[in-house]
Amino acid sequence: MKNLILSLLALLLAAQAFGQKLVHTDRYAQANQELLSQPVVSPRVVLMGDSITDFWPKRSPGLFEQHPNIIGRGISGEITAQMLLRFQPDVIDLHPETVVILAGINDIGQNMGEIYSEDNTFNNIKSMTELARAHGIRVVLCALLPSVRCRWRPEIEDVPEKVASLNARLRAYAQETGVSLVDYYSALAGEDGKTIREEYSPDTVHPNAAGYAVMEALLLSSL
Repeated sequence: MKNLILSLLALLLAAQAFGQKLVHTDRYAQANQELLSQPVVSPRVVLMGDSITDFWPKRSPGLFEQHPNIIGRGISGEITAQMLLRFQPDVIDLHPETVVILAGINDIGQNMGEIYSEDNTFNNIKSMTELARAHGIRVVLCALLPSVRCRWRPEIEDVPEKVASLNARLRAYAQETGVSLVDYYSALAGEDGKTIREEYSPDTVHPNAAGYAVMEALLLSSL
């Protein structure tokens, strides 16, 4: 508990220093309220994530038009600690059958100014997983997409190695716990095995429509 409090205080200080909000529970507050007022027609699926999830409905809207039970709850720029803090209103309170978690690249990119800790990032994802399962929600974890660099933090030179290491831990955790894992990494990686294919991304990190089409097929096969 002491370590958690210290971590939250560090995040708060980092958020203040960068002029950012720590928790973005207002982003989907109205949408959540509207969703809960509607009858559940089919099993609800919530996508929890950062900008890759946030941009999906705009860059490849077909998934959400054809499957209205799939609900996007991504927020651009967020690290895993921020997602954990809004996991209650944006996932648990929506009573989904399944939550799909894609997170971690912004931790590697040090978006809040903090030094990257793989242990902290992994534990945040693990905590979201355990919270969901405690509420009877099925969890689908996602391997991070291949990223050769974080364009907003070009000074970080070992992004591919950090992505590969975190993905290895997520795969091992999924196997250990019986949680499903969607391997976006292998499907989108180029010949070097660490860079997202040019035809799938305009900026080495975020997918374009073609990239999302590949992800969509993998996601649907896991649901």
